[in-house]
Formats: sequence, structure tokens, C-alpha cells
Amino acid sequence: MAVSPSSQPLVQLTHVTKSFGPVQVLKDVSLELNRGEVLCLAGENGAGKSTLIKILTGAIPRDAGEYRIDGQDVGSPSPAQARELGVGVVYQELSLLREVSVEENLLMGRLPARRAVVNKRELRARATSMLERVGLSRVDPGMLVSDLPVATRQMVEIAKVLGANARIVIFDEPTTSLSEEDAQRLLQLINRLKKEEGVAVLYVTHRLEEIFEIGDRITVLRDGQLITTAPANQFTHDSLIRSMVGRQIEALYPERQHKQFGKTVLSVQGLRLQGSPYSINLEVRAGEILGLGGLVGAGRTETVRAIFGADRVDAGKVYVDGTLLHPWSPGQAVKAGLGLLTEDRKELGILADLSIRENVTIADLSEVSRLDVISQKQEVSLVRQLVPRLRLKYQSTEQPISSLSGGNQQKVLLSRWLATKAKVLLLDEPTKGVDVGAKADIYTIIGDLAAHELGIVVVSSYLPELLGICDRVVVLHDFGVTGELPIEDATEEEVLRLASSTPVSMNA
Repeated sequence: MAVSPSSQPLVQLTHVTKSFGPVQVLKDVSLELNRGEVLCLAGENGAGKSTLIKILTGAIPRDAGEYRIDGQDVGSPSPAQARELGVGVVYQELSLLREVSVEENLLMGRLPARRAVVNKRELRARATSMLERVGLSRVDPGMLVSDLPVATRQMVEIAKVLGANARIVIFDEPTTSLSEEDAQRLLQLINRLKKEEGVAVLYVTHRLEEIFEIGDRITVLRDGQLITTAPANQFTHDSLIRSMVGRQIEALYPERQHKQFGKTVLSVQGLRLQGSPYSINLEVRAGEILGLGGLVGAGRTETVRAIFGADRVDAGKVYVDGTLLHPWSPGQAVKAGLGLLTEDRKELGILADLSIRENVTIADLSEVSRLDVISQKQEVSLVRQLVPRLRLKYQSTEQPISSLSGGNQQKVLLSRWLATKAKVLLLDEPTKGVDVGAKADIYTIIGDLAAHELGIVVVSSYLPELLGICDRVVVLHDFGVTGELPIEDATEEEVLRLASSTPVSMNA
């Protein structure tokens, strides 16, 4: 039975203000969330979205303003009190314990027990019911979370939140690590929870098409201020971007121009990832942007890591600018002219405690050293040469990279590889966790780098991105190539068809 939104808002934030030291991150922000609706919260990184979520979930107190649930002032609740009031949150980085069973994760802190002895039959029954609620009736509650695919873990996290009697569920970038197919399943679940159970949903994402697909209303924040709240059908794609960034972005993707590619700068021959029966052959020419498409688990990240020498392979050779990569290692790859932008920027990319200067120069200190002594003056000079080219917004080369937005951190990492005079860049999910304004910058930068005759390989789970910036798309499935599409023949439907096909080159 469908549930219609109530006339009284379930959640009300009124004139909320929050500062950290001298920096005001929320300025007089008001927000209402109704039963049975999806309110999408849009804004660039640094707009105040995360701070607003933390206030709603009790992670931090507000400085001023009111917070009401069901019309009652709830003060500044603790996280536990917020959960008791029915507020749940599903973060991009899941809170499940990997080496603990699904059922124990679902009922953590609420295990059915008597005299410190867990009632396993009741635990199994309650967990099964919670899983069925989110369409996971086939999942064994006794399985370890680590044995589940990423998309299934996401659904288990949602089941856990709903099982705690959440009436208000906040989704923070929930589809970032999901395939298009899994993302669609998640959106369908959210729609069902809204319509059939009257759950109030606050949905945060950088993917604009998801906002228009799922949102009933949209609230836009910019620089900590409420810009507008309106029904989703009153926005266009362009007007929403304009509200978010405060300026007109003429085109998200650079205008496609006829290109003349140069010589082959990357040749991958007979690459066989560990345990795979399939071999991968790729070529990239100077000035070309090659896209690697496929579903989650297809082997895209493993392929670029293997090319870079970061992962072992069963067979294959890599040539950079005609020279065989030997020995096959990250250090040799950097010397040969390869650069790798990893998918996990926080864990495998930035050095969070170091400055912008140190993060840029660390891949090749020989450029800024003399007699094995690093020259800080040369480092600063190199950084100042590179960053204007990448539209980096920063105050000082000495500020910690962790103080930058996700988009600007990504630009620093690109600068790192330009400092090594890389000939080929391997970019794994280059706009993951990046807001729409920074995405447009990164797309332009990638195009500019290709125009300066770098060969570029882009891995992306976001099909419009692959089709918007690449010259050619190679599709993977099960660690093998299923097909190759020139960009003029590439459509989302064709890429998805190939992503579910059998690889074409099996080793004898």
C-alpha cells in the first residue's frame, strides 16, 4: 500500500548555523523532510552537506538553530539518541565488520541473548526477516560479510539501518562503488521504501541523473548556505549545475574534436591476470584517450595495476614508448614514463600528513635534488609550474593535502605524474567522490594532457563519463576483453551488452 507524504514535516532544521573555529561551514540553513519522500541534497564538495548530515545524525552539535522530529524539539542529540529517534545513515564507506557474520552485523548491539548467551535461533530468524525486507532472501545470514559482493554488503548495511527502526534514512554517496545494474537495484529499493513504508529519505550524490531519477525535491547548498529548495521537476540538468557551482558550465565534457594520434606509447601484449584463462592486448597512441569499461569485478582496476607492475601476472609484456618494461615493477614503470592514479585516493594516493609540495614531488625526487639533498626551493618552483595547468585551488604549497577538496586532491595527484614527465597516464576512476564543478575541470585537464601527446587510459564505472571523454572503449568481463568500440559506435547499451559477454581471446 502506497504511503503519501504527511502535511507535517517529519524532520525540520531551522536557521541552523555551524562553525569550526573561525570558519563558518553552515550559515542559516533550513531544511524539511517529509514522510514518504526523497529529498536530494546537492552541492559541491565543501558546500556543507557532510556537516548537515553530522548534525542530523548527532555526530556534532549545531551552534544555533532548531532541530525537530515529529514537531518535537530534540535539542542536540547524541548519535545513540538520534538512532532512537529513528535517524539512520548509510555511508559511502560501510560500517559492517568484514570478518563477522551477516546476522551478527545486522543485530550488533541488539543481539537476542539471555544471561549473556545468544539465542542463535532467534538471531537467525530476525536476521532473515531483515534481509528479506531489502530483497536478500537468498543470502545466508551465517556468511561472513567479507564473502559478499560489494553491492550485497551495501544492501546488508541498509537492512541493518532499517532493522533499527529507522524512519529517516540518509544515503551518502551510496552508489559510488556500485555497477550501473547494482545502482539501479538500490534506487528501486529506495523507491519501494518511500512508497510502501513511508520512509523519509535524504539522498546525497554527485551523480545528477540519480537526483532526477529518484528525487521528489532538491535542496541545493553552496558555500554553507541554502541556495534553493524546489520540486525536482522544476530543475533542468543545467539549472541544477548552475545552482550548485554559482556559475555557468558550458559543457560538462569537452567538445570532441577530430584528432590525429601519434605513435604507440603503450603496448600491452598477452597480459594474463593471475588465475585468468584470458589474455588482454591493448595499444594506446600519443594523444589518445582509451576507456576501459565493464561491470564491477570485470578486472579493470586489476588490469591497470598489472600494467603498472603493482600486481603479479601469469603472463604478458608491457612496452612503454617502444621499450620493454623490465624488470616489471612500479619503480621501473615510473622510470619508463607510466603514471597511475589509483581508485582509492585516500588509501593509495595522497600522503595525508604531507604538504601539497611534498605530494607533488615525491614520485621523482631526483628532479628536485642535488647531491641527494632535496631542495625545497626547487620543489616549490616545480609545483608552481605545474599547478596553474591543472586549475588547482590552494592557499600555500605548504598546506596539508588533506585540507583540500577531493577534486583538488585529485589534481595534486595528476601533478605528481606530470612532475615525472610521464608519457602514459593510467587513471582509475579519476572523478570518484568529486563534485560536478571539479569533474568538469578534470575532464578538461585530461583532454589538455592528451592534446600534449600523452597517452591516457581511463577506468570508469560511470558510462556517460567513458563515452564523454574517450576516443575508444575496450570492454572487459571476467578479466578478459569482450570487445572494442570506436567512440562513434559506442552507446551505453552496447557497452553493457559487451560487459556481460564472454571474453574473446582464451589462451590455449
